[in-house]
Amino acid sequence: MRRMKLTLPAPVDVGVDMIGVPRDADVELDIRLEAVMEGVLVTGTARAPLRGECARCLEPIVSRAEVGFQELFFYLAEDAAEDDALLDGELLDLEPTFRDAVVLTLPLSPVCDDGCPGLCAECGIRLADAGPDHKHEVIDARWAALQGLVPEDNNDQES
Repeated sequence: MRRMKLTLPAPVDVGVDMIGVPRDADVELDIRLEAVMEGVLVTGTARAPLRGECARCLEPIVSRAEVGFQELFFYLAEDAAEDDALLDGELLDLEPTFRDAVVLTLPLSPVCDDGCPGLCAECGIRLADAGPDHKHEVIDARWAALQGLVPEDNNDQES
């Protein structure tokens, strides 16, 4: 068994639409390598920064992810199934394992705060900044055409 602590640059496209690990950000790996009959068992933890935007108000989100992972890298291709990881000489490709572990923990709709009210549907202003008195005059679409008409003065018709 062998333990290793590494800091490596993050690969491209680790994330979902609204949040992910920035390209080339420092990823801290704490891994344990164990020789087993079929190959090398890699168990570890990865810590990486996250950047994205709130799904409700579109404000930037900065966070950190810490994920655990485990993968068996087979010595021989005949021992492995089609999708299993293989050793390339003495090299291990941890990128797919890291990517799967991180992406599976990310929220599809991240929010800056659980109570984030989002954006105003009428004007697009961030409701958290607008205040409680923010509102718009709502005109019923059926009566909107009559809005420009001015009522006549009833006194003129009596004479």
